Amino acid sequence: MAQVWTCSGLRWSPDGPVLVWAGGRCSALPRGKRIAFAVPEGSGRRCVGARGHACPVGAAVSGRSPGARCGECARLDRAHSVAADALAGDPRPYRVYLAWFGPGMVKVGITAVERADARLLEQGAVCFSRLGTGPLMAARRTEELLRAALQVPDRIPYAEKRAVRSALPKTAAERAVEVRELHARAVALKGWPESLRPEPCQVTDLMGVFGLDEAPRPSGEVVELVPGGAVSGELAAVAGPDLHLAVHGRGGVVLDTRLMTGWELVPSAVEAGLRAVPVREFRRIPDGLF
Repeated sequence: MAQVWTCSGLRWSPDGPVLVWAGGRCSALPRGKRIAFAVPEGSGRRCVGARGHACPVGAAVSGRSPGARCGECARLDRAHSVAADALAGDPRPYRVYLAWFGPGMVKVGITAVERADARLLEQGAVCFSRLGTGPLMAARRTEELLRAALQVPDRIPYAEKRAVRSALPKTAAERAVEVRELHARAVALKGWPESLRPEPCQVTDLMGVFGLDEAPRPSGEVVELVPGGAVSGELAAVAGPDLHLAVHGRGGVVLDTRLMTGWELVPSAVEAGLRAVPVREFRRIPDGLF
């Protein structure tokens, strides 16, 4: 019988992206690596629990859920997060940033200074700039100020980020334009918390770090894994939680590694391609639009 692996998700380490497996083992994800796995027939996807604790009932979860958590575990996981303002007394310094994912897609967010650029890598930000640094609640108030005054969102769905990766501007200078413009508008606002120190606009471009500059244009994304399904392809890029695979007969296909969690996986016998795995095609964006 083939060895069974349970994926715990993708993590960005100082040496690059790795897949983490139950038990703590990690698999590095260098470009060109063959990614090949299958979901055994008759298996089911189970809740991954919350905050390091297993789901008490081992609840079944939808194959399309990126969180792989049942309702109760999802509530528990979010209740102890910065996003839910559950850590208002956190003494660590926080940073406000502007992240760009594609034309017309800029968001504001916050992250602990000690995490450096990890949060931006996890989100798949194509480029970003820091905006200011200060206590957690001051950073949160600044985030709210930008949302209210400039209508800057604090969240962009992953599906929208993926859909525009096939038509990103070619140069770092072009990709930085919207961040620079928004940074200038943001620092000119009145009402910044006194305890938040503004930072100059210095745009960091992650296109090459992800490998998106050399990866084939993605034609679609895997919607979910299914029992009896298999995925096999060559790793061309990694952006946020997404694997960009060069798949035989399909070109570029994106696989959100969050869809792998909760399943028991085995090595695939499929040489190259997809078997019984639903794929959503991306809407074609005309060349030269940007």
